[in-house]
Amino acid sequence: MVTRTHKPSSPAPVSVVGLGLMGRALAGAFLRAGHPTTVWNRTPARADALVADGAHLAPTAAAAVRPGGLTIVCLTDDAAVRELLGHDDVDLAGATLVNLTSSSSSQARETARWAARRGARYLDGAIMAVPPAIGTADAVVLHSGPRTDFDAHAATLAALGTVTHLGEDPGLASLYDAAGLTMMWSVLDAWLHGTAMLRTAGVDAAAFAPFARQIAEGVAAWLPGYAEQVDSGRFPAEASALETDARAMAHLVEESAVLGVSTELPRLLKAVADRGVAAGHGHEQYPVLIEEFGRPTP
Repeated sequence: MVTRTHKPSSPAPVSVVGLGLMGRALAGAFLRAGHPTTVWNRTPARADALVADGAHLAPTAAAAVRPGGLTIVCLTDDAAVRELLGHDDVDLAGATLVNLTSSSSSQARETARWAARRGARYLDGAIMAVPPAIGTADAVVLHSGPRTDFDAHAATLAALGTVTHLGEDPGLASLYDAAGLTMMWSVLDAWLHGTAMLRTAGVDAAAFAPFARQIAEGVAAWLPGYAEQVDSGRFPAEASALETDARAMAHLVEESAVLGVSTELPRLLKAVADRGVAAGHGHEQYPVLIEEFGRPTP
């Protein structure tokens, strides 16, 4: 995994196909970095502000694809990408497509195979940022696919933010994206559940937020050590045994019920821990639950 943030000595031309909120942010970042930028969207009016800033509006999607150069695609889904760029008048031979459309890892691999059959080079990508952050170091953009193709355009892609190559498998960027979303929603749901509990005592969300952040940062600090346990397959209870955590979860379920707030989240947590204990892992540490999460849902 290599992060690239350097800028090209002579900004290369680039095309952006798809001008939703994110597509417009991508094109704007390339323009600000000095790249000659061609844009296309099914609704041309979405390009007005970009054209005013110096972008060239292609009359068709086919005209936007840059033969031998870099074309960024940001559409609703991978099916739309293949439908739009699959027409006979679209020549992908020699073009490098960077697909920043949200998709699953299997869809990304399918689109990579489709692009290869049409003679294009292909990188899949995932944007871990909101549109206003694009073009700053806070915008993390993940890429996967042939390393040589990434290296050839890394300086141009760096106009979008902090760009990282994850590996040759074109599905990796989408898979990292999904794993990151799992963490994001889990943290937010846990904070909202805790906030709902505290509101019953008149504590507002703003008062809880700094404490919750401290907890989240403390838990995040455990991850490298827990990752070593997961990768080694050994889970010595250095801090707490799983059966102890399961008992604490029972108290959380009970407290939530008494307070009259939802018990859905704590019951889910306890159900997974209980399965781990029932499987004989009660004396091991929490990361042993990777065995439960690694199984398909019954």
